[in-house]
Amino acid sequence: MPSYVITGASRGLGWEFLRQLSSDSNNIVIGMVRNKHATDTRVSEELQARSNIHILQADISDYGAMQNAAEETAHITGGGLDYLIANAGMVAGFDAFDPIGILGKQPEALEHNLMQAFKINVVSNIHLFNLFTPLILKGEAKKVIAISSGHADLNITAKFNIDVSAVYAITKASLNIAVAKFSAQYAKDGVLFMSICPGVVDTGRYASATEEQLKAVSRMTKSFKEYAPHFKGPASPESSVRDVLSVINNSSVENGDGGSFVSHKGNQQWL
Repeated sequence: MPSYVITGASRGLGWEFLRQLSSDSNNIVIGMVRNKHATDTRVSEELQARSNIHILQADISDYGAMQNAAEETAHITGGGLDYLIANAGMVAGFDAFDPIGILGKQPEALEHNLMQAFKINVVSNIHLFNLFTPLILKGEAKKVIAISSGHADLNITAKFNIDVSAVYAITKASLNIAVAKFSAQYAKDGVLFMSICPGVVDTGRYASATEEQLKAVSRMTKSFKEYAPHFKGPASPESSVRDVLSVINNSSVENGDGGSFVSHKGNQQWL
């Protein structure tokens, strides 16, 4: 039975990964969440308490909790793990609407958000990979996937002047390097480490934005349309996850995908 661990599985893309993967009763699907009770309740109400779903309480910023989750995972799966999907992360509201030069007028807030995001998006995922790779090495598929962002692409940031979400972009770019370093170490063992951007997904991030903040979003959307004239707006979590899973299934160390950073289309087209 293929086994999956998904971090941040309580909502958004993480929940959608959980939902889609658990629809196949042959899969063992383990969701790591901060609030186990609330997620168990949602699974019971929306997914008819699928017996192949296991919810573990573990904040990825809590090393001890992740250690326990790795041990529980080994117990559930019999010692190995096929797929690790590192979906959990911090998407700060602080940097969503202003460029980094404006953010710098609040130096303490900027530093706090950078350090917090780096801790969650980079350091915690490095710990996650180190704790779960021993299980991956005992699995069949041997795939570790980090959910990244096209905001981490240096070329489109510069070419299309995408100046918002600086904290998020900086930490996702750092995560991509960490993934490449893990690939450099473990590709010889047949483990695929790669970063995948899910595209622009409607997760309600800007639902409470002010009129002034929406101007920044409009500016970013204009850049997106210049970059990809076919862009019609955010995708649904359902279609995004379906595309990402297709990329995961079609990627391998043998095909040269180790350490790569690609989109939900399997290439460098982010939208």
